[in-house]
Amino acid sequence: MAQYTGRDLAAGAVSMVGAHDFDFRPEGVSPRRLPAWTRAQLPTVMDPIVRMPSGVRLVFITDSSRIALSAQTTRLVTPPAEPRPAAFDLVVDGGSPRTWQSTLGNTIWLDRNNPESFRLERGPAHTVVWENLGSGRKQCELWLPHNAFVELRGLELDAGSLLVPVPEPTARRWAHYGSSISHCLEAESPTGIWPAVTASALGLHLVNYGFGGQCHLDQFMARTLRDTPADLISLKVGINVINGDTMRERVFVPAVHGFLDTLREGQRDTPVVLISPIFCPSAETTPGPTLPGADGRFRTEPGHARLRQGCLTLERVRELLAQIVAERRAAGDGGLYYVDGLELFGAADAGDLPDDLHPNPAGYRRMGERFAEILARLGLVTA
Repeated sequence: MAQYTGRDLAAGAVSMVGAHDFDFRPEGVSPRRLPAWTRAQLPTVMDPIVRMPSGVRLVFITDSSRIALSAQTTRLVTPPAEPRPAAFDLVVDGGSPRTWQSTLGNTIWLDRNNPESFRLERGPAHTVVWENLGSGRKQCELWLPHNAFVELRGLELDAGSLLVPVPEPTARRWAHYGSSISHCLEAESPTGIWPAVTASALGLHLVNYGFGGQCHLDQFMARTLRDTPADLISLKVGINVINGDTMRERVFVPAVHGFLDTLREGQRDTPVVLISPIFCPSAETTPGPTLPGADGRFRTEPGHARLRQGCLTLERVRELLAQIVAERRAAGDGGLYYVDGLELFGAADAGDLPDDLHPNPAGYRRMGERFAEILARLGLVTA
């Protein structure tokens, strides 16, 4: 057998699309979705989310009929939600994904009522195996779990087989920034996250900057996107600002402008699509914060009216984002576009919103299909 360690994979034995940095551990390496320089600026609560490789995949050419990846996964579970398997997808020559699911590995049990409390349940590492792939030369994309931390231990192929990285994408490059609704923890498999559904439908090369709970227009994210090679950029913003009650209108509008200004420093002519939040029943007309109840559903907390002046609701955020785009287009930025998030997932889709905040797998797939149609309608891609 031909064997490659986790360090070999990080060093370039394969292309690690969507990974900008690594944590090196005694037995393996863990991909991170932001560049190393951001570590000093990351909020503590965001660091674990950066280490969950939503959209990250190993891309390589091989003639091996068997591919085996050894990894240790760590899943996060917040009761009453049930643990979901960590899923790996293998896509060969652009075909349908071959999904491998595992309930092995570590599990971190969180306390919904005490965010600082958790319990670690250790479990064994595992090896995911795909066989009978044929001996011909093929391009493989091995998508890592979107819903777990992953420590890569090694890759094993047939003895004497070819392994060549695919460093330069031939497809148009798409960088997407968003919240948990772009991270898509609830999707069934890595290729089921809605940005991956869109990318697959349109043949785009995706880099996913969807971070659960962490889409707050941080300047390190604006600089990261500014420096990411891209032919298309999308920003799906607003819901986390309401969830955390982190901004009021006075701060939100300049923050969006500042984010776009930073982005345009390095992406002057790149089309940018600004997407407002999808439907969330409790936050449409009520300001945040949005907190989970004992039944797992999210609700906004009503507050004193005089203290709520300038607080944001989803309806107001959509109005503000549409206004920002209209003003900037009028000022000469014809490459900036606005998409109402309700076009992706509206009130009629609420049956696929089990916790009243995050879509289920069917909802995510529908979002991906709809965004592909919207990009084609805007003339930004060829469907």
